Amino acid sequence: MNKAFDAKPLLATLTELPGVYRMLDAADKVLYVGKAKNLKKRVASYFRDSHPSPRIALMVAQIARVETTVTRSEAEALLLENNLIKSLSPRYNILFRDDKSYPYIVLTRDDFPRLAFFRGTTDKRADYFGPFPSSVAVRESVHLLQKMFRLRTCENSVFNHRSRPCLLYQIKRCSAPCVGLIQPEAYAQDVQMASMFLQGRQQEVIGRLSAAMDRAANDLAFEQAALYRDQIQSLRQVQDKQYVESSKGEDVDIVAAVEEGGMLCVNLAMVRGGRHLGDKAQFPSNSADSTAIEALTAFLHQHYLTHPIPTRIFVNCSLPDDEVADVLSELAGRPVQVGEPRLTMQRIWVEMAEQNGKLAISARRNMLSLQGKRIEALCQVLALEVDEEKEPRIECFDISHTQGEATVASCVVYQGSGMRKSEYRRFNIKDIQPGDDYAAIRQAVLRRYEKIASGEGVVPTLILIDGGKGQVSSAASALEELGLAHLPMIGVAKGEARKPGLESLIFPDGREPLQLAPEHPALHLIQEIRDEAHRFAISGHRAQRGKARRTSTLEEIGGIGPKRRKALISHFGGLQGISNAGVDQLTAVPGISRELAEKIYAALH
Repeated sequence: MNKAFDAKPLLATLTELPGVYRMLDAADKVLYVGKAKNLKKRVASYFRDSHPSPRIALMVAQIARVETTVTRSEAEALLLENNLIKSLSPRYNILFRDDKSYPYIVLTRDDFPRLAFFRGTTDKRADYFGPFPSSVAVRESVHLLQKMFRLRTCENSVFNHRSRPCLLYQIKRCSAPCVGLIQPEAYAQDVQMASMFLQGRQQEVIGRLSAAMDRAANDLAFEQAALYRDQIQSLRQVQDKQYVESSKGEDVDIVAAVEEGGMLCVNLAMVRGGRHLGDKAQFPSNSADSTAIEALTAFLHQHYLTHPIPTRIFVNCSLPDDEVADVLSELAGRPVQVGEPRLTMQRIWVEMAEQNGKLAISARRNMLSLQGKRIEALCQVLALEVDEEKEPRIECFDISHTQGEATVASCVVYQGSGMRKSEYRRFNIKDIQPGDDYAAIRQAVLRRYEKIASGEGVVPTLILIDGGKGQVSSAASALEELGLAHLPMIGVAKGEARKPGLESLIFPDGREPLQLAPEHPALHLIQEIRDEAHRFAISGHRAQRGKARRTSTLEEIGGIGPKRRKALISHFGGLQGISNAGVDQLTAVPGISRELAEKIYAALH
């Protein structure tokens, strides 16, 4: 038993109810957060003479205090545990940072339903199918459904104002309900077929299409019969390509935890409607010295708090008890089976997930090795002083505008194994002469590092400026004003004809620019970070420019006041709809004469 902490008084007072416990060290820092169905038994299990895991033994040796919170159920304890893990980031908790929502396919409930990609919070105003492991899987399925059932994918603002079929009709990917080239009843049947397909009822769809083909052939409607034949062939091809398929049309998740060479990966594969949709590999934080079972359990607890829980989850490790299944069943409000596979098809699913997890580890190890070589080369060529206990941090600035309009500065962050997108920042530049890049860079640097000058924030190892001597000089003067002139900084000036590989590195102290060889790993890292800063700046600038133009275009047209502007937007659903409208359609809006309609059309085209 740990001599530093006497657990007997604590255990004597603990309840046998469910709850959450927090292990704290002498500095009152939280070491670990856990949940328990029985607090007394779970906490007592940490204070035995031996521990199965060296990691847990090391944590127990640091415990100075234990806090507990009683909850009404184990599922409620799981919710509280995850909230505390995310807010406190205890060093001994395995943490999966997967807050991004998974994508779905949506079928709207319009008169002519729309088929589309969807990511976000679902509601009852549409039908959703999924989730899918990646956006690629969704887009492939949408493309397949377009090919088989020719459902529309356009926004309502476009659909409601079409006067002739679009290109998708020409290439046989849409039946053009926008201009009445398909009857509502026939379109509704196509929607029903697509919905059945997404639910995994492929055989039923094929049966219906076969019957419809026979009826059309008997009625001598050979063109329609050929259309049904093509749909059936497309469905057969899908079934042939679907190398892993369940005839039951079920929804199943496959979770495989893999450990290789000290690196842990949890790979999630999804089967929806009996079709295997692919997988997604995730790498946890704080997982050093953890076992695959510990990582698997942590993933199951964290992932299914925010994502749909299927009826069955197959795993590649034997879980010690039914705790996970009990908690997930309580969360889902129905029985959830969690366990190893028994049938051949299920074992194939798990083996595939394991193999893909191993491939993901191999790819990540290669990527980390490459990034390490790049960082090492950059630090060497620039003689950067690096704290061995901290990962080098590089921040890069870029400016984007269109002839001085809507100037935006970006700052992107690279640290560790890649870009830290959550730490990116944009600055809307104001109060400067339009097109003055030097003043824009100066303002962005001042705003970015004023907190660091006051002792807050993370100090970068290197600052990159996308630009030449003028931009570097402006950034240097801003750092000097903040008292941060000691921070390492270089400019990245584009070479002749702006060709990659010919960049020059500009130093603020006036020494000769440095030109690295095109194959130099340090240059490759600089280019990667610079290009990301450029992309982030351009996307921010376009958003700002579009916003400014959307609010000003109608206002600038003579004869369009607030009342007519509101009528136009209400009628067409927004500026895009107004832009897509012809003169005759514009005159249909109350208060818009033909002369004014022609003026609006000219201003928007």
